[in-house]
Amino acid sequence: MMNELTKLTVAEIRKGVAEGTFTAREVAEGFNANVAAAQDALNAFIVATPDKALEAADKVDADRAAGKPLGKMAGVPIGMKDLFATKGVQTTAASHILEGFIPEYESTVSQKLWDAGAGMLGKLNLDQFAMGSSNETSYFGNVISPWRRKNGGNAAMAPGGSSGGSSAAISARLCPAATGTDTGGSIRQPAAFTGITGIKPTYGRCSRWGIVAFASSLDQAGPMAQDTRDCAIMLEAMAGFDPKDSTSLDLPVPEWEAGLDPDLRGKKVGIPREYRMDGMDADVAKSWDDGIAWLRDAGAEIVDIALPHTKYALPAYYIIAPAEASSNLARYDGVRYGLRDLPEGAGLQDMYAATRAAGFGDEVKRRILIGTYVLSAGFYDAYYTQAQKIRTLIAQDFAKAFEQVDVILAPTAPTAAFGLGENLDDPLAMYLNDVFAVPASLAGLPAMSVPAGLNREGLPLGLQVIGNRFDEQAVLNAGLALEHRAGFTAEPEKWW
Repeated sequence: MMNELTKLTVAEIRKGVAEGTFTAREVAEGFNANVAAAQDALNAFIVATPDKALEAADKVDADRAAGKPLGKMAGVPIGMKDLFATKGVQTTAASHILEGFIPEYESTVSQKLWDAGAGMLGKLNLDQFAMGSSNETSYFGNVISPWRRKNGGNAAMAPGGSSGGSSAAISARLCPAATGTDTGGSIRQPAAFTGITGIKPTYGRCSRWGIVAFASSLDQAGPMAQDTRDCAIMLEAMAGFDPKDSTSLDLPVPEWEAGLDPDLRGKKVGIPREYRMDGMDADVAKSWDDGIAWLRDAGAEIVDIALPHTKYALPAYYIIAPAEASSNLARYDGVRYGLRDLPEGAGLQDMYAATRAAGFGDEVKRRILIGTYVLSAGFYDAYYTQAQKIRTLIAQDFAKAFEQVDVILAPTAPTAAFGLGENLDDPLAMYLNDVFAVPASLAGLPAMSVPAGLNREGLPLGLQVIGNRFDEQAVLNAGLALEHRAGFTAEPEKWW
């Protein structure tokens, strides 16, 4: 029975626990066993916390026995991306510079999930400081996707990034759901690569307090899970106003789960012509065409739209995000917490340099250098100011589009998953993974990835639904319509 429990969705686990079909402890024990069995092969977790999962489960079982009301996530053990501060549990952002850092506080999002009855299976691996598209920049080693190419030998595949530990763990059934963060596609792209669902809500919908910062005007937490309903359930638990975060939206949290409806009659779906790129992957193009047909079948009217500044989104993003990273990561200096490298006889400047040289990985250093350059005197106006102007134009493009349509449909990523090491020496090829995801991030819009099928190599492909600000419901409903018609049930063939 225990292995069967780990195949259940969040909704099924919550229902079974509430009805007494099985206990929350049985669920936690099943997932703890899966985490332990897969750790060496997949490296999805930096730290496993089986006791935390059991402790939360026992509390839910006790509350149920006492007739107390149960929370939205009662009895559901989850993975926590190691970007969220967790009180008493190491939080590293997958960087050597924070190795051994144990917070004295809990992030707002993780606290909301614990309050809703969820338990923690462990801290999930990621790209260092969330900088990467393949989970190859972690100080704690690569996460390996549970998927393999059909007829492609045993080449290890990238699980996407930066939330690669989250996507791999859900796809391999090490956890039913996990938190992710999305700065320029870091929930959606890994979800697409591993055949799961993930949503980045409107910027400000989930508090950023207690999340290790990468680019503060872009970072947004969101749920990753097996399907749309699970994402709706988890997002309800995660979202909400937080006075500790000045960018938090002071809005009530809608009942997204109750509002789920795959009937799109009367709705309009925009198809951005700029996303049809020269040399587009044939399997990705076909999945997009399939998605258009599925939404039409759900009753939606398909409308061609223009997002003319799309081609500038990626260059603007790779100016703005590194600039903010350069500012945010200045706090890691070896003085207050984290790694300190103090060569003998060294002064303060030497300590800063030695600590950051030893503590940051190559990709983090690359982005800090780019960011510092574009913020420097003489270049601020030429690069950073121009990028912010482009960002405004991109947001205006979307605003005009949403005067005509309710949601926008596009591919999530330009290709299916690639092999680990295949793009590692080519930063530009790696950055192009975000080409379809970045525009929604720059505009602060809700967007989700839903699995759409497999390519000719047997690897998952995702479709992206982008919605207007605050309209997660429309995104979730279109995602549900796609999910029903795609009928995606493929699972990675177990080798780990």
